[in-house]
Amino acid sequence: MKSIQLIELINNGGLDEKLTLLYGSASLDAAKARYINAINEFVATFGEEHDASLYTVAGRSELSGNHTDHNRGCVVAASISLDIIAVAAPTTDGIVRVKSEGFGEDAVDINVYTSPVEEKFGTSESIIAGMCAGFKMNGHKIGGFVAYTTSSVLKGSGLSSSAAFEDMIGTIESHLYNGGEVSNVEIAKLAQYAENKFFGKPCGLMDQVACAYGGAVAIDFEDTKNPVITPINFDFTGAGYNLCIVSTGGNHADLTDDYASVPAEMKAVAAYLGKEVLRETDEDAVIAAIPALREKLGDRAIMRAIHFFNENKRVEAQKNALIAGDIETFFENVKASGRSSFCYLQNVYTTKNVSEQGLSLALCLAEQTLSGKSAAWRVHGGGFAGTIQAFVKTEDVAQLKSVMDACFGEGACMVLNIRPVGAARVI
Repeated sequence: MKSIQLIELINNGGLDEKLTLLYGSASLDAAKARYINAINEFVATFGEEHDASLYTVAGRSELSGNHTDHNRGCVVAASISLDIIAVAAPTTDGIVRVKSEGFGEDAVDINVYTSPVEEKFGTSESIIAGMCAGFKMNGHKIGGFVAYTTSSVLKGSGLSSSAAFEDMIGTIESHLYNGGEVSNVEIAKLAQYAENKFFGKPCGLMDQVACAYGGAVAIDFEDTKNPVITPINFDFTGAGYNLCIVSTGGNHADLTDDYASVPAEMKAVAAYLGKEVLRETDEDAVIAAIPALREKLGDRAIMRAIHFFNENKRVEAQKNALIAGDIETFFENVKASGRSSFCYLQNVYTTKNVSEQGLSLALCLAEQTLSGKSAAWRVHGGGFAGTIQAFVKTEDVAQLKSVMDACFGEGACMVLNIRPVGAARVI
């Protein structure tokens, strides 16, 4: 559809039902304006002669299972009402050109850039190449396209902006060249492949699956090639709750070693027991080996391993609680997860700079504000800096937002909902 036709369709209400499903009725006008602006930017960048389509991929929030997926553990995650959107059109030159708002244009010849290039690790160009290489490796068609993207999933927010971008490239390739028949789960697996092999980051699979699948899902990664995904049809919004993500504005510089130490120490414990990852052993074996593990790996590695086993149990309990509609049991385990992350996983602040503890302060303020209410709070995502999450009754949101914004700056507390659609072609 030509750009002018897309704009007319939006203005005439032709996408109102779809956009309301994605963003809610209260945000409909803002969503329409955002898509129209993206179309205009697409035209300004690539011209108006293209037949274009519109796409969306949600950000994600980890609801349970902090630092478990990389050791083939269990998580509960959900797609959220922040997303990356794209206006895209096919081309015949075999080049993928992507202009993302606020960034320079990437141009990738997918017939040339077909294997990992270490010098390009960490770039969006490497993600594009990795997704296309993964599609071809799995027997799917690939082709060039032009796309303009804009994202409300803030980088460094713990809401998986990179996974959403990976899933977006795969979603566009699926619809433009494969009739939309590549499943969102397969796209997520290929996104992990792209990030591991081409981008150079040894991530798990949770972020990519949660961004692509839609709604709340429990994911068991025991078999990483075939993760067990269980949809959870609990309606947080209908039950009267919002998901609040608080960005503390922490400095992510020099935290690579902190993040890497978590899976590394867990896997070191597993290796001592003759296994690759902790999922292949059990808590009793770790407890029995504590004297030797203390001498070889230190105390923190042991506590992180114990966190892993207990967190998997909490994930199961939280999944079952949500399926049963038991929100208070879910909340009890959210707070227990947060305590375990703080005390045993130890990913709430970096020991490189103990004077900066934004996450600790945010958790303290959440407890001060929400104690005695039907609510829960915990560290969110990788930790060390970034964000916390809180599940809050709608009538209590304003109070929490006031406290957090006063401390961390206007807009620090993002009030979100869990949306039922992950990655999709809008039209």
